[in-house]
Amino acid sequence: MDVQFLGGAREIGRSAVLINGSLLLDFGTLSGTPPRFPVETPRPDAVVVGHGHLDHAGNVPALLSGDARPPIHWTPPTYELALTLARDTLKLRGGTYDCPFTENDLKRVTEVSEPHGYGDPFEAAGHEITFYNAGHIPGSAHVLVDDGETRLLYTGDFHTEDQRLVSGTTARPDADVVVCESTYSDVEHEDRSVVEERFAESVRTTLWEGGTVVVPAFAIGRTQEMMLICDAYDIPCYVDGMGKDVTRTLLQYPGFVRDADALRQAKSHARFVTGRNGQRKRITDQKAAIITTSGMLSGGPAMTYIPEIRSNPTNKITMTGYQVPGTPGRDLVETGSAEIDGRVMPVSARVEQYDFSAHADREGLDAFLAAYETTPVLINHGDRCGEFAADLRAAGFDATAPEIGPVYEL
Repeated sequence: MDVQFLGGAREIGRSAVLINGSLLLDFGTLSGTPPRFPVETPRPDAVVVGHGHLDHAGNVPALLSGDARPPIHWTPPTYELALTLARDTLKLRGGTYDCPFTENDLKRVTEVSEPHGYGDPFEAAGHEITFYNAGHIPGSAHVLVDDGETRLLYTGDFHTEDQRLVSGTTARPDADVVVCESTYSDVEHEDRSVVEERFAESVRTTLWEGGTVVVPAFAIGRTQEMMLICDAYDIPCYVDGMGKDVTRTLLQYPGFVRDADALRQAKSHARFVTGRNGQRKRITDQKAAIITTSGMLSGGPAMTYIPEIRSNPTNKITMTGYQVPGTPGRDLVETGSAEIDGRVMPVSARVEQYDFSAHADREGLDAFLAAYETTPVLINHGDRCGEFAADLRAAGFDATAPEIGPVYEL
């Protein structure tokens, strides 16, 4: 089996792995200004997408330009979420130099889409593919690829611990080689219940003091997780941005979430923002949490809320996810100011960061890989892939950290 990384090796973002020159696993975008894409746009015979986040699925429509029409295989939620992201990308970047696809490319996605459930093998570009629940977000999948000689397990993003939205992965399919993500290979997540308690206490205190809390959150997965937490702790909340549509989409696929009834209840507890008639500015005077995109303050309704609440030190901004270097969210956490809508704004509101990650930490990675001690492991999707691979070798693994570009024979 030949494997070539077109993105996502020794970096977080723009995941793309070409198998035997014919099967493409993921085709994502690396967030930034400007965004970055895989180093080339191949013409595969088939595409398999592991989950619906931008860094794995954000560039998929670009594969359908010209006369290319490879079938795209994914779970039903991943299909829906990828379309939602692509429509948003077109809205934000359509017609600009950094939009990699057109409206026509996006329309073609529906024509070639082939959805599959977990545990049901299917054929793609001459390979047998099987999806397993990866426990990252609804619809996320480990991808097992069998070309008749080699069985490769592409973990995609995964979590071994339960979240409120999805249960952790328990799948450990037999494989001859593993391509493993390593986003948090140097991190030990604090117990999720402890993080939730601290978040809830902080928000309650701010609301009691008369302040407002803006909760920047990724639309897919994190918004719904924060809704579930707010409901569980009886915190009044508004929800704004793409996360509203994503929530409605996920409720159409109850089999891909941990507790569909709990998600329905969380949706009933929250108040969805319409954005009409100055509603957003009025909400900033409410004693409530405002869960809104974007999670890194690079767009979305957060561009309205942050300027409105930034000057009052009673208010609070609670970052809930990883902040890519160079994004306004990262700048805000590190410097106390951020570029919002083209101008740098100092922020007097308190800024806090919470680890609600949907990725396995070092302990989780080690626990997952314990099932593959005698299996070659390729480490990707991390900013310290080489160091993690070296740690694994010291523990007796056959581990390497491939680079973008070369073709590796397995």
